[in-house]
Order: sequence, then structure tokens, then C-alpha cells
Amino acid sequence: MPERDEREDGRECDPRPTFDEVVELYGPKIYRIALRLTGNLEDAADLSQDVFLRIYGSLDRYEPGTFDGWLYRVTKNLFLDRARRRGRLRTEPLPEEEWRAPASADPGPADILERRTLEATLERGLAQLTADFRLAVVLCDVEGLTYDEIADITGWPLGTVRSRIHRGRRALRDFLAVQPAPTDGAPDHARAARNGLAGRSIPPPEHRDQRDG
Repeated sequence: MPERDEREDGRECDPRPTFDEVVELYGPKIYRIALRLTGNLEDAADLSQDVFLRIYGSLDRYEPGTFDGWLYRVTKNLFLDRARRRGRLRTEPLPEEEWRAPASADPGPADILERRTLEATLERGLAQLTADFRLAVVLCDVEGLTYDEIADITGWPLGTVRSRIHRGRRALRDFLAVQPAPTDGAPDHARAARNGLAGRSIPPPEHRDQRDG
């Protein structure tokens, strides 16, 4: 978030961003996180709206610091509240435009289908995790946050962060291990995803692009 130190007349500016600036700069980021956490478009839109309503009502009380961390905390609190009220998360296949485009400049139908199938398999696996495990895995392996950053955002002890990430990844591997084997000649998406779980569950987008390139 850009800082505004002084106005043209020399007086100190309010360092807090305006609500319009927050929506413009962080809207896509919040929606992406909400989509990974909830697993479906409708709930992602609802969660994103709740986040920005909370921010709108709290922005005047925001104390300058790590703005991203504050947004993560707001999103985390609202997501866990919704998940605990509803019980198990529901998920649905996401439309093609919601997946990241393949790295190839001119992907063929097989490339697009393979990527969408792999993403959908991982999404179904995430939906099997408890809300706490899913949050830990998404923050670490999708958003690329460190254990210390996740501990600060969630308020969990560092040992709890490590445990939930480890157990979430293990549960995701177990889910992928029992997925049906592909037909002859078809790519084994579950095996490919399991191989990627040796150290991480779902690589951040920039890592996926490097692997695809």
C-alpha cells in the first residue's frame, strides 16, 4: 500500500488508504484467496463482500502497519466463522475462466483439459480438509506466506502452524492417493499432484507457471 507522508501544503497526510484504494489494489487478491478457501464461486463472492464490508466499517480504526497482514486476518476470521456455522465446506467445478491460463502462448485442447483436471482434483482435495487445515495450507502453499507470517495472521502458536500445514498436506496426499487411476494413455493427475506434495501441497501461481514453462 503506497504511503502518503505529506500534502502539498506541507501538512502530514492521513497514512490510511481510502476504501476505493483498498478495493482497487486488493480486490482481486481477496477474491482469489476467498475462492481457494471456499471452493466455489458463490461463497467466494459472499466472503469477499463480507471482507470489504468489514474493512469499510473498520478502516478509520486501522493503525498503519502491514496492511496485507490486516487483510489476511480479516479474511481468516470471516472464513472460519462461516465455516464453523456451516460445517463442511462445499465445492464445485470452477469455470474455465477462473483457472490460470496455461503457460503456452497457444495451448491446445488437451493442454487446457489437463490443467483444469489437475486443478479440479486439488480443489476437491482441499474441500476435504477441515477449515483450519485448509486455511493453513492455502496461506502457506497458495499465498506463499512463511510460518511466522501465518502465526501472526492466525494467532496460532508456531508449533500449531507447522502441525496444521503438515497434517493438511498429508490429508491432501491421502485424498489424492485414492483417486481413480486414469484410463490408458491419459495423464495421471493425482500422481502428478502427489509428487508435488513432497514439500508443498499447492504451489503458488508463479511456481506453477515456472513448472509449466
